[in-house]
Amino acid sequence: QVQLVESGGGLVQPGGSLRLSCAASGIRFSSHVMGWYRQAPGAQRELVARISSGGSTNYADSVKGRFAISRDDAKSMVYLQMNSLKTEDTAVYYCNAHPFPFDRWGQGTQVTVSS
Repeated sequence: QVQLVESGGGLVQPGGSLRLSCAASGIRFSSHVMGWYRQAPGAQRELVARISSGGSTNYADSVKGRFAISRDDAKSMVYLQMNSLKTEDTAVYYCNAHPFPFDRWGQGTQVTVSS
């Protein structure tokens, strides 16, 4: 059974940094494109970044140059380094496969950027 567990969120001031982690189990992790998604209050969930099984990365324009996604296939982990955070980055962040997410999502991790 697929299990995705996100961690690393918190409260940070504008301009600060956070590193999110996602532990995956129950899947053949190395064969999946993995993505970080976020959902702000009242908004739809959106893809923030994704990384292929070969390590190629893509980013939403809103985070390009500030966020970096990485993966460790040996540990079935995917990470999101977030720098120069802005108030508009406030959201619950989730990891999942892309472009076909697993039905079962994790609980997400809350990121709040506020002074």
